[in-house]
Amino acid sequence: MTYDRDNRSLFVLPSTQDHIQGVLNAAVVFVMYGDYECFQSANVYRLIKVAGQQLKISFGENNLGFIFRHFPEVQIHPYAQRAAEAAEAAAAQGQFWQMHEILFIHQQELKNGYLVEYANRLGLDISQFLQDLSKGTYVDRINADIEGGLRSGVEAAPALFINGIRYPVGVARRRHHWTVEQIMAAIVAAND
Repeated sequence: MTYDRDNRSLFVLPSTQDHIQGVLNAAVVFVMYGDYECFQSANVYRLIKVAGQQLKISFGENNLGFIFRHFPEVQIHPYAQRAAEAAEAAAAQGQFWQMHEILFIHQQELKNGYLVEYANRLGLDISQFLQDLSKGTYVDRINADIEGGLRSGVEAAPALFINGIRYPVGVARRRHHWTVEQIMAAIVAAND
């Protein structure tokens, strides 16, 4: 299968199958393809959180949505796939966003023992969590996220779409900095 690397549109539209903060039909919806072991992914996520908090005043509580999709780059991040599986196992117990936060905060500590520690910290059913990881219960879901990213032209994490249009993370990544102001400007532009 070939992919359109120049595609700037989101191939898989936001749905109730996604992990979302905010509302699905918000005026501005972010879709981020990320990797829990990737510093840039963590940075973009933090910037989106800060920008979102600032813009809630302008747009209101229900006018912003954030969706996270997995795009582990296992060739350079050996623990990213397992971290994504841990996030999904936590999601099955209603704790996706809590695990998501922990994984980005502790992205240098993603080996199996740490993942179990994080699950325990969240009060998850450890037996179920371990069973989900050992069976690879959520590998297909993660692969579906990756496939959707590839079909949308994503080549590396992080990749960010605002209202279905790709925001050029790659340019910002080469400069090694993004600012809250840049993200807020993109949000305002997407909302026009």
